[in-house]
Parts: sequence; structure tokens; C-alpha cells
Amino acid sequence: MRPYLRPRPHPRRDRRPRRISLRRKIAALAAATACLVAAAVGVLVHVWTEHDIRSRAEARAFNSVYAAMDVYRRTGALSDGAVLDPAELPAALRHPADGDRHTAVVDRVEGNVGPSVWAAQRTGGPGSPVLAVQVNMGPELSDLPRLDAAMAVASLIALAAATPLAAYGAGLLARRLRLVAATADRIAAGDLDARTGPTGGRDEVSDIAVTVDLMADSLAHRLRVERQFTADVAHELRTPVGGLLAAADLLPEGGTEDRVRARVRDLRALVEDLLEISRLDAGAEQPVRARIPLGEVVREAVRRTGLDTGLDTGAAGAVETDPRRLERIVGNLVVNAHRHGGAPVLVTVEGSTVRVRDHGPGFPADLLRHGPRRFHTGAAERGAGHGLGLTIALGQARLLGADLRLANAPDGGAVATLHLPD
Repeated sequence: MRPYLRPRPHPRRDRRPRRISLRRKIAALAAATACLVAAAVGVLVHVWTEHDIRSRAEARAFNSVYAAMDVYRRTGALSDGAVLDPAELPAALRHPADGDRHTAVVDRVEGNVGPSVWAAQRTGGPGSPVLAVQVNMGPELSDLPRLDAAMAVASLIALAAATPLAAYGAGLLARRLRLVAATADRIAAGDLDARTGPTGGRDEVSDIAVTVDLMADSLAHRLRVERQFTADVAHELRTPVGGLLAAADLLPEGGTEDRVRARVRDLRALVEDLLEISRLDAGAEQPVRARIPLGEVVREAVRRTGLDTGLDTGAAGAVETDPRRLERIVGNLVVNAHRHGGAPVLVTVEGSTVRVRDHGPGFPADLLRHGPRRFHTGAAERGAGHGLGLTIALGQARLLGADLRLANAPDGGAVATLHLPD
């Protein structure tokens, strides 16, 4: 069964802003996270390594002073690079307490020496020389830039490996989401048989897919109930309305009798419209296509309405379509323009396009946004009617594979444009 819903004037996707794909967003987020982690790890490694170099240098200096002092006191000789009262000794170490060892860090660089750690201890009582040892941290600290470079290269390698993996994982997620979005689009376009089905995994995407499928089931059920009700009402009314019409034709001539006959004919037309809609809903209609001159068919459709309508078919072409259904569409559009719009009404045929333009208040915003609805004329100023003419025109256009779009002209008035396949 071919589903039938009122089409929107423009596809849903046409109204969506340009966007960045979820895959790129997740890949960019993964890359940014990897960069932050790499930067944090690099800083931590740099700080920890520098602190470790200084700590080990202080311990070496401290132990060297101890060993050199032991040798000096026993033999009077200096060992382990120890010197007495060096000129470069930091001021903080020039007057150490008797018997205590002290260390100090000097960050200045002189030649190839520095930064350095000094350790000092007085050799005897007050006024005795100070034995000092200098440990140069320069060679070890000079390796820090190479360590930083190695960390940077490792981070870039990790980033180069992590980003494609993140993009691949995001692609899997995005494909599942696109599947759900495509199903929602098909449902919005009228295909209530569309279902997402299993998407793999047990996560929020699966929950969304199940929710969309449940929503489609609910909509399909409601639409089936509505279609069945419309079909039942139309079929049940057809026989009594036919009897009413036959009885009304037997009435004598007169003003009251004429009004009764007119109302009965209106009721019959309503029942026929409902039957047509029910057949379109059920997919029971099949077009009979033929190659036809579009201008001639449109001219005949306009003539049969009996309404004063301007017609321009100078640029008409030939199309392959069902002429009877095409006349039905054009006739409904012309009648709708006269009934709900304003004069003058002009029908223009260009190539395989038919355009019906009036100069009334135009289509209501609600109708343009949601499409025509049955028994809903959209606005009081558009006049009286059952709201079925445009619904039937849209259904017949879809059956022919044509595109019927409703819009308002910039200078006022409604415009219905029918694009037929060549």
C-alpha cells in the first residue's frame, strides 16, 4: 500500500543549517584531548626530571663533602674535587655552623659549568677554612631539551594514531545516527512503513532507534484508523446521497427547491472527494500514462471549471502523464484559487511546469508550514470550503510522480507550481 501524507512545500533537509559532522567533532575532540594529555604529561615529565636531577646533585654534593672531609681530617689532602674557601662559594655557605654540612643551588652558568650545587662544611672550629664541593648539573640539565623533543615526537605519533581511531569509532556512531535520522526523514515525508530496526549495541542510539520505530508504529496505526474512517463514511454515504440527488431532481422548479438541489450536489461532490482520498490512501489508484500536449490538456481543464481564468500556454511542451489526473489537479488548483484567493487568476504553462497564480491574501503560514489538511481551510479570509481540493491535488501529483509546491508571491497572492516529469 502506498502511503499518502500531505507533502511539505520544501524538503526538511533544505531547512537545516549547514553543520559539522559528528564524526569530525568527535575526532577533533579526541585530538584536542590527546594534545592536552600530551602537554600535561610533557610538563610533568619535564618538571619531575629536573627536580630529580637537582635532588640527585644535592645528594652527591652532600655525600662528597662528607667523604672529602673524612680524607682531609685524616690526611690533610683534598679529594673528590673538594676545595678550601673557593671564591665562587655562595655567600650562604661561607659561614656554615661548625660540623654541619649545608648545600646551596646556584643557577648561573659560567662557561661550561652550571647550574651547580655547592655543599660546604667547616673543617674545624670558628675561623677555620670551609671545605666545599661543587657538582655541575649542566650536562644532565642539557639533556632536558632532548627529552622534551622526544616527548613531543611521541605525542605527535600518539596523536596521529589516536585521531584516525577516534574518527573511525565516531564514524560507526555517526552511521548509526544517520540511519535513525534517515528513518525519521522518511517518516516525516509520509513513509510510515519506514523502520530503523536493530542498530547494534546497547546504548542511547539504540534507545533512539527504538523510540523512532515506536513513534512510526503509533502514527501508522492512527493514520490507518483515520483512513478507514474516511473510507467507511464515504462508502456509507454514497448510496443515501445518490437517493437524495434523485429525489431532489423530482422536486418542482423554485428558489427553495433549487437551493436544495444545489446543497445535495455539494454533498455528492463531498462524498466523491472523500472516496477519491480513500482510494489514494489505499494505493488503489494507478495512472494511465500517455504522451500529451501539456498546453491543450491544461486549457481543457481550465475550460471545464467554467471560471474566468487567464491562460498562457505559449511555452508549453509535451509530457508523458495521465491526462485525466492532470486535469483533476489543474481544475482543483484553479477552483481553489477562485474560491479562496482573489482575481485575477492566471494559469501559466512553461515547458513541463504549470503555475496557478491568484491575487488574494495568499496561503496561510500554517498551510505553507504543514501542508493542506482535510476539512481545514487555513484561515477565515480564504473563504468557505471543505479543505479537500488541495489535499486531492497533492495526492494526485504524488501519484503522477510530479512535484506540487505551494508558496506566496512577493507582491501578494498564492502561487501553486506543478512540476511534471518530462
